[in-house]
Amino acid sequence: MQRTHSQAEWIDRARAVLPAAGFGNFDSGIVIARGNGSRVWDEDGNEYVDYLIGSGPMLLGHGHPEVMEAVLKQLPRGMTFFANNAKGIELAEAIVDAVPCCEQVRFVTSGGEADMYAIRLARAYTGKTKILKFEGGYHGMSAEAQMSLSPVKRVNFPTPVPDSAGIPQGVADEMLIAPFNDLDAVASLLTEHDDIAAIIAEPLQRIIPAQPGFLHGLRNLCDKHGVLLIFDEIVTGFRLAYGGAQERYGVTPDICTLGKIIGGGFPLAALGASAEIMAHFDKATVGAEKWLMQLGTLSGNPVAAAAGLKTMEVLRRPGQYDRLRDVGQRLIDMQSKALTETGIAYRICGDPTLFDVYFTDADCIDYRTAQHRNLGVNETWNAALRRHAVFKSPGKLYPSLALTEEDLDLTYKAIVQASKAIASI
Repeated sequence: MQRTHSQAEWIDRARAVLPAAGFGNFDSGIVIARGNGSRVWDEDGNEYVDYLIGSGPMLLGHGHPEVMEAVLKQLPRGMTFFANNAKGIELAEAIVDAVPCCEQVRFVTSGGEADMYAIRLARAYTGKTKILKFEGGYHGMSAEAQMSLSPVKRVNFPTPVPDSAGIPQGVADEMLIAPFNDLDAVASLLTEHDDIAAIIAEPLQRIIPAQPGFLHGLRNLCDKHGVLLIFDEIVTGFRLAYGGAQERYGVTPDICTLGKIIGGGFPLAALGASAEIMAHFDKATVGAEKWLMQLGTLSGNPVAAAAGLKTMEVLRRPGQYDRLRDVGQRLIDMQSKALTETGIAYRICGDPTLFDVYFTDADCIDYRTAQHRNLGVNETWNAALRRHAVFKSPGKLYPSLALTEEDLDLTYKAIVQASKAIASI
């Protein structure tokens, strides 16, 4: 493939027209040129095994032939309509069939948008205003979600800390923050505040697993206090299991949000709940006072829906999740073996379908414990992995179904080299 510009030239061009030289998503020091299967290539032609996979949606890998065929079949029929379309309706049916809490869904374009509407829907349904979220939980870019996502300063719970400029104090006044995996803290807040509309939680918070009984405990507390439970399944939906974290953990929320995988790599997300709760999107049913307005130019886009439908069809085939978990466990075991030999304290945190390493001797149960004791070790670790052709974010590793034995062999060699790099610090 002939390249007309080097990566350095692209970075210079980005610096002139993009704040911080990037899209705000990932390291702006790398420009990806293309992806195929389990691999990506940068603009200098360097090849990597891809464990970023677009921050999660490419569970089948890049350019999966069946997904590509479905997209190419849809394209000549129309790219977007701002109207109902058959593919979007089929995708809604498939989601309702798969996800326990969903009797109906509404489509949006991004996960952050879905989370924003889920919070608003909970307020509309309950008539209450406060939202309880967990410190370190990521729920997109809305003002509510930007409370105590990654707070630099430690304050006493339940005080929220805004992670962004431009958020008015009035938003903070409607938010309560609790430590993840602490049922006693949640119970105390629900007892003290009778105006909580919902608890929003990632069932797997970033990569921190819920402790045994925690999610069931949340469900019971919400039922006791008349509070809605929202599961943010943007990441876990169709990843932890076909029915998401709800299926995997056996806990059904009142509302859930979905994204990433359901769009097959295209911009698409959704929120779903019972027909009773979702009725707030129907003005004719609930009336003007209780109606929740929601619209979006690309919501239910037929190309994204076609990609998502085919992706979900592939995931339904026997053995897919067993294989994903097997590959993920092998990657965990590789890292555990190499890191143990260094003598450096570490914890591998997460689920075989999504995990990473914390360089700490603490058990990682919430935002404050899931921290690197030495950021330099983590930076050296990730830099060494990339030098040896492993592409991942600094805080997550996403296995995919596209990974081959050759990929795993290359990854293990990279892990060995990265372990040597941190051992020499």
